[in-house]
Amino acid sequence: MASPSGSANGGVIGKSNKTSFGKCTVTTKTCTGTLTTQPGTRVVRIVNVAGGGGGSGPSGGGGGAGGLICSEYNVTGGAPYTATIGGGGTGKKCAVGTTGTNSTFGPTGGCVQSTAVGGGGGGHEPNVAGGPGGSGGGSSGTAPSGGTGTACQGNAGGTGACNACSGGGGGGAAAVGGNAPGNPTGGAGGAGTDVSSIYGCVGPTCSVFAGGGGGRGGSTGGAAGAGGGGTGGGGGAGSAGTANTGGGGGGSGSGTCGGAGGKGIIIVKELSKASGVWSMQSQFQNIKQGTWPKKLYSLTGAVMMIGGGGGSNANPSPGGGGGGGMIFMPACIGATVLTNLCSGTLDVTIGAGGAKSPAPGSACSTGGADTYIGASAPTALLTAKGGGRGGAGNTAWPDQPGGSGGGGAGEASPGSPSITGGSATQAPSMPGPLQPYGFGNAGGDGSGTPAPVDRKGGGGGGAGAAGTSGPSGATGGAGKSITPLFGAAPQPFYLANGCYQGATACGMFGGGGAGRQDPQRLPSPGVFGPAGQYSGGSGGGGNARTQPGSGNCGSNIGNPGTINSGGGGGAGVDSNGPRSSIGGPGGAGGSGYVLIKVPSPALPSPGTFSVAPGCNAVVTQPCGAKVAKFSVSGSLTFE
Repeated sequence: MASPSGSANGGVIGKSNKTSFGKCTVTTKTCTGTLTTQPGTRVVRIVNVAGGGGGSGPSGGGGGAGGLICSEYNVTGGAPYTATIGGGGTGKKCAVGTTGTNSTFGPTGGCVQSTAVGGGGGGHEPNVAGGPGGSGGGSSGTAPSGGTGTACQGNAGGTGACNACSGGGGGGAAAVGGNAPGNPTGGAGGAGTDVSSIYGCVGPTCSVFAGGGGGRGGSTGGAAGAGGGGTGGGGGAGSAGTANTGGGGGGSGSGTCGGAGGKGIIIVKELSKASGVWSMQSQFQNIKQGTWPKKLYSLTGAVMMIGGGGGSNANPSPGGGGGGGMIFMPACIGATVLTNLCSGTLDVTIGAGGAKSPAPGSACSTGGADTYIGASAPTALLTAKGGGRGGAGNTAWPDQPGGSGGGGAGEASPGSPSITGGSATQAPSMPGPLQPYGFGNAGGDGSGTPAPVDRKGGGGGGAGAAGTSGPSGATGGAGKSITPLFGAAPQPFYLANGCYQGATACGMFGGGGAGRQDPQRLPSPGVFGPAGQYSGGSGGGGNARTQPGSGNCGSNIGNPGTINSGGGGGAGVDSNGPRSSIGGPGGAGGSGYVLIKVPSPALPSPGTFSVAPGCNAVVTQPCGAKVAKFSVSGSLTFE
């Protein structure tokens, strides 16, 4: 017969754990002090915000927001941790605003685990740039650039307008500071980051932190960045950043100091843990009630993903294919998406490049396919949209929009108007808080009549820039560099340069394909564009050439986007005499690609971090971070 103590515990001998679980306790630190973790806590998620930079005057730029870090850390249960809250920078007159103070978090008496960098101060006349920081301060007047931000913590400040007129907005955690549109209006402060989905409504701005300060305007000050930024002065003093938001101070006018930056804040969320020995009766009751904790998985990683590029056609003057839409987010934002997952295996689907037109005169190319992380539409965690196909004929195509839009066609009938390039759908397709991390641009417009630069298709849009419109050329829009998060070139997961596409080895992705001019409108037989071609955008966009052979991949006239670059296809051509008998198909779009970079402290230890199938790979960088590379559809296992 079992002992009474054993029977009471369902036959399990040991201490019966009667404490509750799943509370996810949230503690807010607005002043420097100590936090002691709960005995069962092993992992915390913190948002760490530094003090905002001070604004300046006269004609002052707004202060940059304090750096914002949102990440998970392993901790010891029942141990003290010190949260040091950074102060806001002082507003200045005739001097760059003071930089905000760093905020730090770590075990008391031990090494600091997290350091958020103070925001940069605003610049002042005559034409002084804002200072660097977590987010950079806005510049004054004609200074060429705002202060730089710190990678994964903030963004650059904006620029001012005309000598001694207006100041740029300070950078925010989620967006760059706005450039002053001119006298008499100052630049808006960059938006802060909303972390309410993780922490609930906390602090004076309901969990929106680190907004940039607005720049000074002659009569209309720049708007405050959401998340505690100060408003720029409309000729007078700018307002201070809100305390405990890390907001930057507003820029000021003549005779007054800029607004002070807001003090920082640290919020700690102790993630749920069930520890100890549980009675079988407690297990049964909680399982029955649906309150027994389930194992959930989270991943802190920077993400770059791109959809397949759009294909192009072979009409007389087709537009280039649009580059795939790009999602490019730092680890602190990736952690808010790749969280509370029901499995430690993450599915990845690589979008195919759009099909090319198969022969001269055909117009049956397709847009690129979407790339997904986590299942597929409509339940995917993240979706990078496929690029729009290049336009053809004298009407706009309904599927010409895409992650980046396809180029518009040059008209095919005398007197017809130009055809507008396709619009970009990447950022608008994403939830509002994530839109700053979606990138895509419109395709260039095709050109109609009159001669001499008529009937020319526009370049496809790229992740970094719009496609060139027909009258000025047909070059594809530039892609976007991913080196700020994934490291300077060379890297083993950057793509080798293609033979006749925009450069990729430098870490560029998502270039637009080149458009083409109608052969009947060539200036002379056999002459086409600069150096015989229009170029695809950097980041794998396909070129468009006049003739097969030298300067082409095989017999292609429209070259394909580079595989895995998300580049748009270059335009083909119809054999449209009498100027030319040359004809060739359009180029296919390049397939998509996914990179997930997990810093060393966030890796499972001990545990698994692997990819499948074998043509995908995991690359370890010198800093210890691991980068999962997906060139084909597969899965990432982390547990």
